[in-house]
Amino acid sequence: MSYRIAYAPPADDALAKMRNPDAFRRAMADTVGRDPYGHGSTGVRGDRDRREATVLGAIVLYYVSGTVLTVTVVRLVPSL
Repeated sequence: MSYRIAYAPPADDALAKMRNPDAFRRAMADTVGRDPYGHGSTGVRGDRDRREATVLGAIVLYYVSGTVLTVTVVRLVPSL
């Protein structure tokens, strides 16, 4: 089972400025998209569905919606 990955406008803007956004999208699909509660992610502020993970050196803050199988990236801090 895989989750659809959506990007909120601020995260989408950060993604557009990355050196290789296509590689990042693939990495997200292969990691967080397959197991949003895994891949070394941690819950934020005690909320199981609000997660933070590092993907290709970028810090990703996202929400998981299990009912519609969607991960929404709300914040993306690319590596320098």
